[in-house]
Amino acid sequence: MYDWLIVGAGFAGSVLAERIARERDQRVLIVDRRPHIAGNAYDRYDDAGVLMHQYGPHIFHTNSDAIVDYLSRFTEWRPYEHRVLARIDDKLVPIPINRTTLNALYDLDLKTDEEADAFLRSRAEPVEEIRTSEDVVVSKVGRELYEKFFRGYTRKQWGLDPSELDKSVTARVPTRTNTDDRYFTDTHQIMPKHGYTRMFERMLAHPNIKIMLNADFREVRETTKFRRLIYTGPIDEYFDFRFGKLPYRSLRFEHKSLAQETFQPVATVNYPMTEAYTRITEYKHLTGQTSPNTTITYEYPSATGDPYYPVPRPENQELYRRYQALANAEENVHFVGRLATYRYYNMDQVVGQALAEFRRIQENVPVWTAPPNGKGRDHAQAAPSALGLDRRMLS
Repeated sequence: MYDWLIVGAGFAGSVLAERIARERDQRVLIVDRRPHIAGNAYDRYDDAGVLMHQYGPHIFHTNSDAIVDYLSRFTEWRPYEHRVLARIDDKLVPIPINRTTLNALYDLDLKTDEEADAFLRSRAEPVEEIRTSEDVVVSKVGRELYEKFFRGYTRKQWGLDPSELDKSVTARVPTRTNTDDRYFTDTHQIMPKHGYTRMFERMLAHPNIKIMLNADFREVRETTKFRRLIYTGPIDEYFDFRFGKLPYRSLRFEHKSLAQETFQPVATVNYPMTEAYTRITEYKHLTGQTSPNTTITYEYPSATGDPYYPVPRPENQELYRRYQALANAEENVHFVGRLATYRYYNMDQVVGQALAEFRRIQENVPVWTAPPNGKGRDHAQAAPSALGLDRRMLS
């Protein structure tokens, strides 16, 4: 008998497994259909001896001290500030667009933020109502920079023109007038010193947690006794695609090991205008590893494959809301994580969501809850209150 069955060994499922096992002293079975823990953050040493990310680059950044404090229980960190270059007109220039980018592309000598701002305003085109991703960019930097940096990349990434996508897609990428070439500006920009997989191993190394890999949730559900369920997989799959499939964009990764120390000047180079792939990542920049070999990954967007990015269009959100209504009616089942809530989250956001869900569990779910396999209503004694540290972290 397990108190909790958790589906998915990525950030959402693993954080909740650790919290429940440690703070509630309850038994947890965590299952995953893949042959490894850590979800899309899974990293490994390849045949060339390079620590690489199996599912593309995962760069940790957050403004939350509390989330860093929590994860620091399971890893040491190394500082890392991510920088990205884009190949535009046979030049490698910083992205997000900044003053250095403008000077390089247009052979300018802009020396101040004010000069760069004036240049961008001279090219911006007024848009009466900002509705789409195209509107966002054109209204800020004009059509030429939109075509060079955004349109081709977005069409490859999403299989749709920016004019067909919600404004949130390109709103995530800022435009700067200074020379700050960091991709992120968060307070904490760090990488797990020994990798993500090692961090997850330590997170799940509790005697109350059992891990089952290469496991089909539906088979496990029929053969295992448990009281309550946490589901972090695709919400439409949980309900057998009752209303149809929720649209996602996927990715195909082509990993290549090279007998040379480095391949490119930064971790990631984007290809907005050329090539079938969107970017190339070289992992040694992320990890700080010293090796005579290097490993790179070519990233190809795809309409099929594992679900990565929910497609941000109004009709898709409406379809999700129909599934959400079914989820709200499920007894003793918690839907957590990006696939279960059909939202794109950064890693720190998933950790924050999982910790917030744990607080709700502590406040509302008795220690001994439902009968086996989540049928029926909660009963028995109330749960102990969360530790003061957790209340601070989750506030």
